[in-house]
Amino acid sequence: MKGTFYFLVKPKTSRYNNTKDINGKELILNSEIFSHEYISREAVVVGLPSYFKTKIKLGDTLIIHHNVFRRWHDAKGKERNSTNWISDDLYKVNVDQIYAYKRNNKWQAIDGYCFVKPIDKDLMGVVKYGKHKGKLVGFRPSSEYEFTIDNEKLYRVLEHFITIEYGSEEEKGKHHRSWLQSC
Repeated sequence: MKGTFYFLVKPKTSRYNNTKDINGKELILNSEIFSHEYISREAVVVGLPSYFKTKIKLGDTLIIHHNVFRRWHDAKGKERNSTNWISDDLYKVNVDQIYAYKRNNKWQAIDGYCFVKPIDKDLMGVVKYGKHKGKLVGFRPSSEYEFTIDNEKLYRVLEHFITIEYGSEEEKGKHHRSWLQSC
């Protein structure tokens, strides 16, 4: 199965992530399924585009835009699927709706993006996935978009919104300690 200009995907588990298993019983965390916070952002690739080559392969897990699986109400109040929906649990995804992929239990950010583990409430963090991996960076205000990947809160940041690279966390600690000793 192939798409001409898009990937074909299925939700990794479900189109929503608003439930939690507690002692074998399903607890619904939020019944408002239209909120982006409770829409799954993980998909499994079942078809590749035929028009261009890609690093992504069949079976890879993707981190995608929340609107791919989202349902919405039209002007008449009728519930509808997103324009990405094809049938049942099959969706098409454009390349600009993909932010990372996972193969062999290893996440890779798509070129142009990185995922940053935030530090406190400052506009800085350590790049977990992407070009500056392991580096402590600062980024432009309002450039971050929150994701949960492998139960960890990360910010997706466009690489060109990285405003400063401090070095690795270890290097920052060394510089900070030497500065304190000189005072």
